[in-house]
Amino acid sequence: MKKFIVMLLTLMLLIGSTTFASTSDDIHVFVNNSPLLFDVNPTIIEGRTVLPVRAIFESLGLEVGWDDTTKTVTGTGNGVVIKLQIDQVNATVNGKEFILDVPATIISGRTLVPARFVAEATGATVGWNSSTRTISIDESFSANSGLINTSYKSIEVDGGDLSGHREANVVVDIGFGSRNYFAFTNEYGQLVRVTADEIILQDDTREPVLSNGRYYENAANVPGTESSTLDKGHIIADSLGGVANAYNITPQDSVLNSRGDQAYMEKIIQDSGGCTDLIAVITYPNTATQIPSHYSYTYTINGFAIHDEFDNVNPDVVNAIIDDNDEKIVSAGSSSVSILSVGLESEQVIIKNDSSVSVQMKGYTLVSVRGNQVFIFPDYLLDGSKTVTVYSGKGSGDLKWTGSYMWNNDGDPAELYDPNGNLISNFSK
Repeated sequence: MKKFIVMLLTLMLLIGSTTFASTSDDIHVFVNNSPLLFDVNPTIIEGRTVLPVRAIFESLGLEVGWDDTTKTVTGTGNGVVIKLQIDQVNATVNGKEFILDVPATIISGRTLVPARFVAEATGATVGWNSSTRTISIDESFSANSGLINTSYKSIEVDGGDLSGHREANVVVDIGFGSRNYFAFTNEYGQLVRVTADEIILQDDTREPVLSNGRYYENAANVPGTESSTLDKGHIIADSLGGVANAYNITPQDSVLNSRGDQAYMEKIIQDSGGCTDLIAVITYPNTATQIPSHYSYTYTINGFAIHDEFDNVNPDVVNAIIDDNDEKIVSAGSSSVSILSVGLESEQVIIKNDSSVSVQMKGYTLVSVRGNQVFIFPDYLLDGSKTVTVYSGKGSGDLKWTGSYMWNNDGDPAELYDPNGNLISNFSK
């Protein structure tokens, strides 16, 4: 696991400050790293971006419904029902009413809906890169745990509560003093998300900091911290203004927590005097454990958004393995990778590495030719003689393309390009 911090998404969709509608054909929209194509351009209304409803709904796994009598568009799927009425600022999510900044509207005969509201109603996170004018929507966080979700129970927990007990489906303020840092649990009581609009650093001169440098004497004993290889890792450390109760603690590999990616990230925020728009997404290998398998952090420093991801493992061990295997990995652009099959009904594309050595797939591009839609491979190591399955719609496999259906066309060809843009494989029925 090599250390990486990539400059990504400032967490806003405040595009401009106009008070009128204007179309913009240079705004790019990606859902789960896949670009969306529109028959009507994204539009800016009162500084908010609205997108064609069918494209955004279907990319998030929602079926589109329309009531011509009431002029209401409905998105249904993944346990979420969203209703928006044309030219009305009232909208509902699972029956609960919300007031929109801008309403759904009809332009050039197409219905457009506010992007951020729809995405966050499904539990996705939304980002905006001002330099590339790119909206990025990420569904990696559970669709049933979105910030608009109505099932969370807000509870108060003492900052120094060491019991380690977590309730399910609750939201807890884990910021010390007047700080507003919010932690969310899922239906299994796992800590899955932490958010903070602004990280305010610990102030040793004005706050009751103990001689050990903490606000409280000890941290909660979340199940799993008893292991000699794990620390009681803070999602938001004391130094960043977080408390030490169970809703801010995950059993974390000792090296990762003390001098690995987690510690490195905390130092960046400390050295910068704090940050804004922090979102931490914590994932687990199953629903029974409280020991996470992966962390994803997004935060903004001096107007630049940073995205940092790392596994809950010993980074020294992983880096040693990577270094040992570096010379065994085929460089980008290998023609040994080919499309083995395309399942038009199963929504699965199987790609095989025909060589005996591993191939780094990052930057390879899979194309649905007739749909003119693209999947760009993330950091993924395809071992020799192994396959990887890219899926969409309701399919299953190793890498998810999008929640919408990509291969409905009869005989839709697929093409695979290497990172240099060379066509290395094609498949058609």
